[in-house]
Amino acid sequence: MVKKIFPVLFCFISLMVLVSTLHAQGSKKTITLPNGEVVWDLNGEWDAFVENYGPSISSGSYPQIEKITQTGSSFIAIRMIDDPWNPKGSQAFQGELDKSGIKKITVLPTRSPPIEAKGQISDHGNKIIIDDGYKVRLTLTRK
Repeated sequence: MVKKIFPVLFCFISLMVLVSTLHAQGSKKTITLPNGEVVWDLNGEWDAFVENYGPSISSGSYPQIEKITQTGSSFIAIRMIDDPWNPKGSQAFQGELDKSGIKKITVLPTRSPPIEAKGQISDHGNKIIIDDGYKVRLTLTRK
């Protein structure tokens, strides 16, 4: 009987350690706001791909690097390289988060008015898709 208890106990403890490690890794990409709400942590550099479509298809598609800085539930993204239409250092987009993801997002082209869009966070916080549903889509992947 004692010979069977030890291996079972060892397996149970190993499983607990594994589960707690996996849980800790998943929570690294979130932050808790002062009001207790947990939101995604978007801080850092992201590889971006900008796709112009519809009436803006002639503007083409191109890569970009965005640096997102988040303060609480608000965030802004700055372009880290020049692209065909926007200079390095210009603001690419800004938005607000809530517990379900992106609450509000505005794309900020330098040569045209701001564009209200919808944003979706996926892949455990490692991918963001921003799309206005009319002429521009940005796909960001965490570096």
